[in-house]
Amino acid sequence: MLQSKKMFFTWVESLLVSLSISALITLLLLPSLGTREDLHQSLKVETPKPVAVHQDFVPLTELSVLIRESNNLIGFREKMGYRESRNNYFITNPYGHIGKYQFGKSALKFYGISEKDFLNSPSLQEKLFDRSLSHNKWKLRNEIRDYSGKYVAGVLVTESGILAAAHLVGVNSVKSFFKSKGKSMYADANGTTITNYLKSFQNFDLSQIPASEYDGRKII
Repeated sequence: MLQSKKMFFTWVESLLVSLSISALITLLLLPSLGTREDLHQSLKVETPKPVAVHQDFVPLTELSVLIRESNNLIGFREKMGYRESRNNYFITNPYGHIGKYQFGKSALKFYGISEKDFLNSPSLQEKLFDRSLSHNKWKLRNEIRDYSGKYVAGVLVTESGILAAAHLVGVNSVKSFFKSKGKSMYADANGTTITNYLKSFQNFDLSQIPASEYDGRKII
């Protein structure tokens, strides 16, 4: 019993010594720490410090530009979407054109797609755009063959430029433009001309898109 009491008092004595040492350290440090406001002030960063960024890092905005400027089908899609709607799948403009690629009601009717289904499905919009390119490539196969690599109305004609122009003003307007050797100028409701799209969409590789007339099968 006596031994137990002795051990207890020894433990208490050790605890008190530890607490005293901690209290003493705190008292010694308080003057250097100062008040809470002093502490906050000491942690305040007056001037942001420069940080190293990996040289391969590409900001998101620049990455978007790089994609649009890639001369392949993906780049063509993204540049067209950006020009038409800033790549907004869910927009309807004042003229009733809808979606990322701003298809009109007559085009949707031709392909048997409802406005509601189209506007609510980014996947369907991408599929229709590719199918429309394929159909227009077939409809304009003679113009692509006869005018690619030549200058019309001061603009170098390419396959991708022709297909972009067809999306802008329609196949028949593009045919009339070439038939008149560029004298018959066409533009969309916003005033964007055929030659603008012929030039803006030059030299994209659209070899992935076959020239194929739309056969009436539902696009899903």
